[in-house]
Amino acid sequence: MRTAIPKSALVLALLAAAALPAFAAGAEDDYKAAYAAAEAANKEAAKLRNQWTTTASTLAAAKKAAEAGEFDKATASAKEAEALAKASIFQATSEKTRWRDMEIR
Repeated sequence: MRTAIPKSALVLALLAAAALPAFAAGAEDDYKAAYAAAEAANKEAAKLRNQWTTTASTLAAAKKAAEAGEFDKATASAKEAEALAKASIFQATSEKTRWRDMEIR
């Protein structure tokens, strides 16, 4: 009876250890997808000549976190950078026509 507990604990530990790289790989893949989306949005903002400096610094923070192996933090920063880039795109496109609505005195 005593030998069954250590064997089952060993089996559980081995299964957990085997699953750990899969979780890390998933987190890294999530980061890569989020970073690619952020870069694409930032390039679109560049085409509109309206890149925000905060987007660039947030992308840099995402890359730095990924290099440190902190993929959850890196993914969050990449998603924030994408949101910033999309906001700059919105600003650029909306201001193209909104200036006509201004009242000139």
